[in-house]
Amino acid sequence: MENPVAVGIMEELEAQSEVWNHIFRFITSMSVKCAVELRIPDAIHAHGGNATLPQLAAALSLPPARVADLRRLMRMLVHAGCFAKQEDDVYALTPWSRLLVSSEHTSVAPFVVWMLHPLMVQSWHSLGAWFHGRAPTPFAATHGKGIFETAHEQPGFVAVFNEAMASDCRLVGQVLVKKHAEVLEGARSMVDVGGGTGTLAAIVAEAFPQMKCTVLELPHVVAAAATARTPNNLEFIVKTIYISLYVRIQLYTLQWILHDWKDAECVKILKRCREAIPSKQNGGKVIVIDIVLAGRRRQQV
Repeated sequence: MENPVAVGIMEELEAQSEVWNHIFRFITSMSVKCAVELRIPDAIHAHGGNATLPQLAAALSLPPARVADLRRLMRMLVHAGCFAKQEDDVYALTPWSRLLVSSEHTSVAPFVVWMLHPLMVQSWHSLGAWFHGRAPTPFAATHGKGIFETAHEQPGFVAVFNEAMASDCRLVGQVLVKKHAEVLEGARSMVDVGGGTGTLAAIVAEAFPQMKCTVLELPHVVAAAATARTPNNLEFIVKTIYISLYVRIQLYTLQWILHDWKDAECVKILKRCREAIPSKQNGGKVIVIDIVLAGRRRQQV
């Protein structure tokens, strides 16, 4: 019969291991960010998808004293599944590290840089204090204003933010027009609410040249998009989602919009979209692209 005291100690040790796993999990995120900043995926890609440690060190222009540290970083990233290690210490890309190659059209490397930007990470340190304060978000509690206001005032941050959103839209847009084209077929008009610099709308406009596509955005976002080359059937309009939407537009797209609002405000936004579009029989649709939480009850609007 096992000693109950020994069993209890082992359970506590396993529980401690679980706590440590959560404590040190940030190391994985920061290691991935480091890989993007060093352009390790690009270096492996440039070597045909496989590279040795000396080849990586040379491609990254690292001093000899950092080669051992690079090996430790690669060990961490292999453990996380970012890279695969083959025989003779050859490192290869995996399906998700291929998305970190900056030259790829669907690269999500900019999203990594934005989500792990110092301004974003700092706000997590205010999470505990935020619960006792009145700021709407931990980001606002840390920086005195929200993400969008900060982006408006800091050109460097807004550039990182816009490129991150664009990188996400490039991948989502390809999925939309190639795998779910039936949702868009036959529509004559589409409005992308809060569509950023127009990446998603541009993909749709190019795939469906007969469709008039419009991006509704804030003034500084529209100004940033003014120099971009866009299809002839795409335009930008300065508006906010609470200003009356265009009536009889067939499609409204809400990508990464609803998660920013409370449930009651989401219902208000969706009702306004419903008022603006024609009936379902006449092609009216609202396309919501966002995070889905399992088990949440759907509310009829």
